[in-house]
Amino acid sequence: MGTDFFFSGFLNYLHREKKYSLHTLEAYRNDLTQFNSFLLSEFDLHDISQVKATHIRSFIAQLMDDGISARSVNRKLSALQSYFKYAIRREELEVNPMKKIQGPKTAKRLPVYVEKEPMQVLLDELQEPDGEWPAIRDQVVLELLYGTGMRLSEALNLKHSDIHFEQNTLKVLGKRNKERIIPVHADLIGLLRQYIQQKNELGFVEDKLLVTNKGQAAYPKLVYTIVKRNLAMVSTQQKRSPHVLRHTYATHLLDNGADLNAIKELLGHSNLAATQVYTHNSIERLKEVYKQAHPKS
Repeated sequence: MGTDFFFSGFLNYLHREKKYSLHTLEAYRNDLTQFNSFLLSEFDLHDISQVKATHIRSFIAQLMDDGISARSVNRKLSALQSYFKYAIRREELEVNPMKKIQGPKTAKRLPVYVEKEPMQVLLDELQEPDGEWPAIRDQVVLELLYGTGMRLSEALNLKHSDIHFEQNTLKVLGKRNKERIIPVHADLIGLLRQYIQQKNELGFVEDKLLVTNKGQAAYPKLVYTIVKRNLAMVSTQQKRSPHVLRHTYATHLLDNGADLNAIKELLGHSNLAATQVYTHNSIERLKEVYKQAHPKS
């Protein structure tokens, strides 16, 4: 039986039972389709039960020859690992060919973030908007992403009803429909009140919090453009995306003594390992201080 049949069942499982986002599902689909095409073109293999570790190693070799990064190769292998585990549980396969597979080693990549001083400079400048649309909307985008650490998708899906003004909190629907409550500072709550009032005065009826200049629900490219344009004023780093503000939020919290488990909950991470990457930033900065200050360094 063809591999497409098995992959479609697996993708349906990820969608309906695991509640993966459409973006994640598309990534899985692309990786599995690429593997399927490789099996057909290189081995004329139509039965997934005949896949062996040698086939997967050949797949890895071709990806590396094509200049695919080790990180991307490992992501594709992760998709295959998930699929074969699923097939074993469903008793569609008896042997998992991924058991003998090791992915290529990747260098640790530290999260990119903005230092405290330039971030404060940017926020100070944003506190004096001209009061006109879309200046206040742009300010809300920056303050919201940095002030809560939420993901871009979470910010785009945020609704008016998710803001609890009296409690100074936001309700966020994260990955796999996991809900969490994020505390926000009083200045941001005040800004949100002002922003929503201006939305109403403009006659915008969209329930999503972030909107375009015409009052329609905001889209990813718009937020990317706002963030990139503003971060360019205070940072020369090449990466200036909404996720950089998420990294900045977490790094600044850690630097100011926040508990790692608390940061994990605020970010909506499913396990502590994903949060621990921010400790490496702090350690690297300590090393730099040591090198500059210690006579023996």
